[in-house]
Amino acid sequence: MADKKLSLSSLQPAAPRKSRKRIGRGLGSGKGRYSGRGIKGQKARSGSNKMRPGFEGGQTPISMRLGKQRGPYSKDAMPVGPHRTRVHAVNVKELERFDGEVTPETLKEAGLIRNTRLDVKILGHGELTKKLTVSAHLFSAGAREKIEGAGGTVTWLRGEPKPKPPKRRERKAAPPPEEPAEEATAEADEPPADETQAEETQPESGDES
Repeated sequence: MADKKLSLSSLQPAAPRKSRKRIGRGLGSGKGRYSGRGIKGQKARSGSNKMRPGFEGGQTPISMRLGKQRGPYSKDAMPVGPHRTRVHAVNVKELERFDGEVTPETLKEAGLIRNTRLDVKILGHGELTKKLTVSAHLFSAGAREKIEGAGGTVTWLRGEPKPKPPKRRERKAAPPPEEPAEEATAEADEPPADETQAEETQPESGDES
């Protein structure tokens, strides 16, 4: 191609063109009769390539058959995506290298965190023997106990979070049992006990004579 002189009669594409697949042109072509679509069925019809992903032919799809209790937006699930809270986690055993005060800036200088844009949470893995003043956004219960147990102090950069009250389900008191209406009417018809005793003690007129 490079030896020939370029002219309108010798123009050719850079890559050889591939001839299109000709279907329905007889059995000898290899794509005759059913044109590569098989025998009947939904996928043998026109428009079958427009089915959405996850379509199962009209039956209940698996995304609806499975439970949603632990999905990303349920009450008990951890938030995902833009709603997830990202923090830098640092264990108390990493604080042994410091003296005096520990802040997110000193943690960054020591290479324990990448940047100070995210919150820093101190976790309780390991042991701490030094008296330190640790400033961070969050502290686990174990980390706080170990820092204060070594004589140090804890400083919350955004204020100490308030403990959440435990969830309790209020049980409704059962209504008092109602007495049947028949018993109430029977008691109302009976005379008082004092009147019946007075009638029994009163002597008859015939006995006195």
